[in-house]
Amino acid sequence: MGTLNKILTTAATATVLGGMVLATASPASAATRNGVCETGEFCYYFNSNNQGSLSDFTGSVGDYGTRQPSCFDFKGPGAGKGKCVKNAAASVWNRSGKTVRVYFNSNYGGSVYQDFAPGARGNLKPGLKNENASHQFGPSSSVRVNMSYALYKTGGGHISCGFDGYVHTSGRHEGIDIARSVDSDVHALVSGQIINLVRGRNGGSGLSTIAVYNASLNKTIIYLHSAPLSSLRVGQQISRGQIIADEAWHGVSSKGAAHTHVEMRPGRQKLAAKSVGDSTLSNPNPTSFWISQGYNVR
Repeated sequence: MGTLNKILTTAATATVLGGMVLATASPASAATRNGVCETGEFCYYFNSNNQGSLSDFTGSVGDYGTRQPSCFDFKGPGAGKGKCVKNAAASVWNRSGKTVRVYFNSNYGGSVYQDFAPGARGNLKPGLKNENASHQFGPSSSVRVNMSYALYKTGGGHISCGFDGYVHTSGRHEGIDIARSVDSDVHALVSGQIINLVRGRNGGSGLSTIAVYNASLNKTIIYLHSAPLSSLRVGQQISRGQIIADEAWHGVSSKGAAHTHVEMRPGRQKLAAKSVGDSTLSNPNPTSFWISQGYNVR
């Protein structure tokens, strides 16, 4: 194809699709991808050492999708062609002008990631090979981790009810509910001193409480419903990431609704704010606080 035809073809494509932003926003933009690793693109390969089918991108993608026909897939010739990219890539070539970061979790999350400088080729490291869930052009120097992953670590969890997120319950929800499965390890999201500990029991009348005060932040993080470890004591200092409980249904009517309620309270507070039946919010929206601590509220 001649230079003029290339220019005209590129211009026509940009006009039809409305520019590069659309091309990186969702799987619907996959029509712009041609299975050739070109200048300006970041490319995944199905096999190690840049072998097999490839998938080319011009921008960040937070969720590749997992099923055809809507997922981002490998388009070039070779092994893996047509397979969805998520958790299936083994190597990369970064032909863009920016560092590109590959993440273990969707939406640029997880504690496992790998950076590729402009022009770099390489294999994904153990923990990311065939475990790739998102990538980001020009990532910030500090990486935020999803709260739902940080709370449970292995496999992560999901937010079952956000701050002020009640839909079928009266009152204003004062924290964030995160769930994974009964007996999952619960990790501390912020360091501090335990200032209140109520062990509780499974069932609607057995509410448990772990209140952790961080003096430097002047904030208390309160965990409800999970079963505190037998080793915990009031006055104990705990560190970020330390296991403090097992997911349970202390103060929850059914095992199927087990979760951990995580609440940020200003100042030194031994008890969670009342949620059910209370129409007034006692806590501020915690999103900016959690972001400042290195977490995505996901």
